[in-house]
Order: sequence, then C-alpha cells, then structure tokens
Amino acid sequence: MMTQAPRSSRGEAPRDRERTTTVSLAADRRLTYAAYGPAGGTPVVFLHGTPGSRRLGELFEAAAREHGIRILAPDRPGYGRSSPWPERSVRDAERFVAPVLDDVGVDTAGLVAFSGGAPYAFAAAATRPDRIERVDVVAGAPPPEFVDETPAVQRLLRGMATTTPALLRGAFRAQAWLARRRDPSFVLAQYTTGDTAATVPERAAEMVREDFLEAVAHHRSGVVTEFGHAGSDWGVDLGEIGADVRLWHGERDTNVPISGVRRFASSLPAAELRVFDDADHLRTLLRSVPEILAEHQ
Repeated sequence: MMTQAPRSSRGEAPRDRERTTTVSLAADRRLTYAAYGPAGGTPVVFLHGTPGSRRLGELFEAAAREHGIRILAPDRPGYGRSSPWPERSVRDAERFVAPVLDDVGVDTAGLVAFSGGAPYAFAAAATRPDRIERVDVVAGAPPPEFVDETPAVQRLLRGMATTTPALLRGAFRAQAWLARRRDPSFVLAQYTTGDTAATVPERAAEMVREDFLEAVAHHRSGVVTEFGHAGSDWGVDLGEIGADVRLWHGERDTNVPISGVRRFASSLPAAELRVFDDADHLRTLLRSVPEILAEHQ
C-alpha cells in the first residue's frame, strides 16, 4: 500500500525549475531534493558527501538519461535548502530517504552514496530493508571500528565538531567565501591528488564547486552534525541489510584510505568490493557512477 506523500512544492528556483522539490516533514522542517534523468526512469536515491548537496547529482544526468535512471538527490538535513536537524542520529537516515520515495510515488529504489553519505546509506538500508533494493557506496567511509588511519584533516574536523562547533561553522563560512572567488581547483584540491586540470573535465570541476557552495550556503549545521557522527558509533546493525552491497573505491584515495574499506568489505559476506587502481576520491566517483547507473537499469 502506497504511503501518502507529504506536502511538497516544486520548481523553487529558476536554475532547478521542474526538478527541485521541497517536502514538508514536520511543521518546522523541510527536505529538498532534485531529480535528474527521465521522469519515468528507474528510481535511484543519490546521497551526497560531507559536506555536499543535491547538486552533485547533476554530474550524472547524461548517464541517467542514457540508462533510463531517475536520480533522486536530497539535501540531507542542514545542507542546501533542507532544514537543520542537529539532534538527528545516523539511524534517522530513513526519515529523509523514505519521504523522497513517497513523494515520487515509488515503494522501492536503489541507493547510491558518495563519501560521507555512506553511513546514512547503510542506516537506511538496515532500518528500511523493505524499501532499498541495492546499495552502492562510492569512496565511502567505513564504520570507525574498521579504521586504523584517519587523515589529519579529518581528525581535526571531527574534533572541532564535538568541541568547538561554532568555530567549525565559521571555518566553512570562510572557506565558502574563498571558493566563490577562486577557480574550481580550490575546492577540487579537497578531493583529488595530483593534477586535477589534466583529468577532471572543466564542467565537472565547476559542478563540484557549486555543490560545495550550495552545501553551506544557508546552514552549516549539517557539517557539524555529520563530522560529529563520523568518529562515533553509527548505531546500525549491518546484519539487517537485505539488499546487495557494492563498495567502489580507489587505491589512491587519501580522503578515505582503502585499508579500512578492505577490512569492512571482508566483514560483510554479501558485499562486493570493486577497486580502481589509479583513482583518488573524486575520480572514483566520476568513473564509477555511470557504471553503477547502467547496472541499476
């Protein structure tokens, strides 16, 4: 039986007209998502990184149209146009995934998550196995218990999220100020190694910058909340996941070193790990998602 869709409004900004929707989750809480690809395509929910926004899904609109996939990309709470929800836990993920499915009128969908979106993808699949058909995690962070090397920047951000959250919000406000005034390589440097100009298409680089800017344009609470989650117990029973799980990772990923991902993959009997020998964090995303969408077709 189909769940009644929450109230929603569509086409809120000229840039996103006819594909951006805002759903009312509660009297004072809203969730915004964007749809890319054909309206009648196979639904796939796309969860951005930390920080990130619905705009990242636009990177794959051409692939979505080619393979008949409808990408549904929400701003998680506290990012983009979605209302802050600082008290949420990782296990609350289904409360911002299920409403998107309800709003478009589908019972089940695939789930693709990038980087810091990984915990929320696993949580949604574990708590609502009736709604998630398959989980693909790209360059995703494993649970903390599988990690033996955390990059220094990640340790700093996690520490600030728990001890000086106001300072962390201010740091991202300043970073956004700089990102607006510099070329996209300023943002890309956070996700890549080596020469980005030689291997990342110009339009893709610009979209990555736009994604970052939209992530922190209205709120910074999503950043604080999720960096706080990153180093803590997810509170998710991974044994509850009934969907197939595929992990896509690059050997050269310095944001999320692959060693912990390998240990995590070996602990999930039904999971498959696919490795790109020469890819870093962003290049893993650019190379894997078109292939993922083709498989979801």
